[in-house]
Amino acid sequence: MIFPIVAYGAPVLRKVCQDITMNYPGLSVIIDDMWETMYASNGVGLAAPQINKDIRLFVMDSLQIFENLEDDEKDLYPDAPGIKKVFINAHVQTLAGEEWAYNEGCLSIPKIREDVYRAGSVTVAYMDENFQPHTETLNGISARVLLHEYDHIEGKLFIDYLKPLRKKLLQGKLKDISKGKVKVDYKMIFPK
Repeated sequence: MIFPIVAYGAPVLRKVCQDITMNYPGLSVIIDDMWETMYASNGVGLAAPQINKDIRLFVMDSLQIFENLEDDEKDLYPDAPGIKKVFINAHVQTLAGEEWAYNEGCLSIPKIREDVYRAGSVTVAYMDENFQPHTETLNGISARVLLHEYDHIEGKLFIDYLKPLRKKLLQGKLKDISKGKVKVDYKMIFPK
């Protein structure tokens, strides 16, 4: 099943999400549906708040990013060819490396892309879809995608990293998104 994506302005996007147990109702179906939703929306990551669930769950597939790069571009990123994983109850342990800018977008904030500075490396503790614990360090694009999705389960959005003037200039577009005045090729639900 393809979920509608929750649009900017919905309260769930600003909630700090809760850890879950392996007995969370319908978890394996939710994970499968999140993958389907992410791919149908042309995303590289999707967090549970974006499907209106305030739980610490996200999926990411940075492999797709590398598929679209030229061979000489792939050499610029230490994490090629990327990863495809489920993250449950993720908690960032450390951030390291020099911050670098990358033009980010978000399925919940369509038609807006901005350069965001993030750490080059992140170490995260999480459970996989089988509730096996992992602690892993990601770099480059994969670290960036993880941090973007991690922000969602912490109630943050990529626009929160923008300078105040830039964010002010986007207010009209953001209001239009929250009112449903945006055209996308995937289903969305808008705040009331």
